[in-house]
Amino acid sequence: MLVAAVQIVSGATGFVCDDQYLRHDTGPDHPERPARLTAILDQLKTTGLYEQLVCIKPRPCEKQWILAVHSESYLRHVASVCADGGPYLDSKDNPVSKESYACALLAAGGVLAAVDAVMDRRVRNAFCAVRPPGHHASQDRAMGFCLFNNAAIAARYIQSKYRLRKILIVDWDVHHGNGTQAIFYSDPTVFYFSIHQDPFYPGSGMASERGFANAEGTKLNVPMPRGSSGLEYRTMFEKTLKPAALAFKPDFVLVSAGFDAHANDPLGGMNLTAADFGILTQTVRDIAKTCCADRLVIVLEGGYNLKGLSRSVEMVIREIMK
Repeated sequence: MLVAAVQIVSGATGFVCDDQYLRHDTGPDHPERPARLTAILDQLKTTGLYEQLVCIKPRPCEKQWILAVHSESYLRHVASVCADGGPYLDSKDNPVSKESYACALLAAGGVLAAVDAVMDRRVRNAFCAVRPPGHHASQDRAMGFCLFNNAAIAARYIQSKYRLRKILIVDWDVHHGNGTQAIFYSDPTVFYFSIHQDPFYPGSGMASERGFANAEGTKLNVPMPRGSSGLEYRTMFEKTLKPAALAFKPDFVLVSAGFDAHANDPLGGMNLTAADFGILTQTVRDIAKTCCADRLVIVLEGGYNLKGLSRSVEMVIREIMK
């Protein structure tokens, strides 16, 4: 079993994971594979961190929250293709199986369960080790291994259920989160920050992409050249993200946490270490503490070198447990 019995420990860090996520079958050679989650769990257990976390049981995301972000026709399309056993959803980089639809609902619902735990003060913050990932998924299309946009769904859920208006989404995946940006491009209530390799897939995320109409300035892209270091990332977080986020004054902070900017990742071309991800987390945590009573939920996106991924997640969790 990936997750032990649910615990309730006020002020602790929550953790979402579940055996069901392993049932999203992408095939033996696909980089977004079940072994990513087992590697994370093994690392947390080996280091003794797992026993200190509050395990939050995910639930399938209610369709009303999926439809707050995605079209009804797209929801039916995902369900239909997966029911037929795939093999692909919209493009060949999105292999799916019969269980993938249920896993995608559970991934989105796991993030919502983490939000609930933070808002109910059962935990101080949370990390969600969910799959499939989400930040490339747009309103009506899957791409880049992503089916439903977990972070975007969580943002709308927070706004609707908890009446918190201003959401900050920080995306440090090596790829630009084109789906998340597109969903909120005209929405001034969601500040989207992305730091990513450029030029690179999916080809979006230029610095000139700043939002539309009254949302202009609430989308902040920091394209970075191949080979960028952790120091360069950390400088951008302190000098670019932090002042913009503090000026925005979010009511809740979400992180789309991809770890494919790690130096050993097979799909990226950056030079970050596990320790660098911990330092980036420290900056984001400072923003959450200053602006919104430490309300912070971190959502797994990419990261495909198992050792680099698991060690980086460990460093992030160590930081938010402080």
